[in-house]
Amino acid sequence: MDTDHLPGEPCDAGKARYAAALRAGRIAREDLAGDPCLIDLALVRTDPDDVRWLRPVPPSVALNKLVHPIEQEIQQQRQRALDLADAFEPFMSISTPDPSAVQAITVLEGLDVINDTLDRVLDECTEELLTIQPGSGRKPEVVQDGLRRVEPLLERGIRMRTLYQHTARHHSATMGYVERIGPYGLEVRTLEEIIDRLIVVDRKVAFVPARTDRRVALELRHEGLVRYLVGVFDQFWLYGVPWEAEVPYTHSVEGVSGIQLSIAKLLVEGHVDEAIARRLGMNVRTCRAHIAKLAATLGSGSRAQLGYLIARSGILEQDG
Repeated sequence: MDTDHLPGEPCDAGKARYAAALRAGRIAREDLAGDPCLIDLALVRTDPDDVRWLRPVPPSVALNKLVHPIEQEIQQQRQRALDLADAFEPFMSISTPDPSAVQAITVLEGLDVINDTLDRVLDECTEELLTIQPGSGRKPEVVQDGLRRVEPLLERGIRMRTLYQHTARHHSATMGYVERIGPYGLEVRTLEEIIDRLIVVDRKVAFVPARTDRRVALELRHEGLVRYLVGVFDQFWLYGVPWEAEVPYTHSVEGVSGIQLSIAKLLVEGHVDEAIARRLGMNVRTCRAHIAKLAATLGSGSRAQLGYLIARSGILEQDG
């Protein structure tokens, strides 16, 4: 029997039995004797009327239970990164005669200084480039500048991995960027939520923004810090969706689009417009336009009623 599967995911045989159980409404306990993954993953539960039978747990409930620990781990990693930045912030303005300390963390002020330093470090890249690009997509001129930087790297055989948010899949400049250099070795994955911008060169030098306007950046050469940031990247990469694969929640349910379903999920969790926009990588105006369309589809006349109608409609359960 084929029981190979990723941790937290049913095997092929288990998937088939789960589908059969959903269609029939139950499955005999003895049918799972040789393959307990459905029980281990809590995809079935004992029939209260007859212990010889098991009833399937609704997919939306099961998916939420399996995904929640993953999302929680990502949030914890993000908070650790923020805590680390807060811990080092008081030291940024302190001068020290130790050359190694100056080299470990360098403050780069101004776009010209940041770009010149980045160009210099990328020219010395010999093995790998890791990048995280949050938001729905960069401006066309920024994308063109990115092409200028990475094409020579790909020609030298440098391995490149980039993380975007799901919303970047609909950004024309980003789509053109990936289409142009993807065949030359660029690997791209997307997530609904990621941390702020990050560039890591050869696992030796990292660049992170030091201000929200991104006109001040930190050049990090401390081995421990860079290793930690590589670990954060790899953690996000593990759960990213390959660019060429279908993104969960991209399909529509009862006239509600995939991005509106993601917004609906955050609405019922109590997030405000600004927080939803920031987490999904879009501007507040676009977020509010999606909320208005969602309200019109569900026939809501107010924000309070919208949350109630989302819950009553069952669209999040159907999407799961």
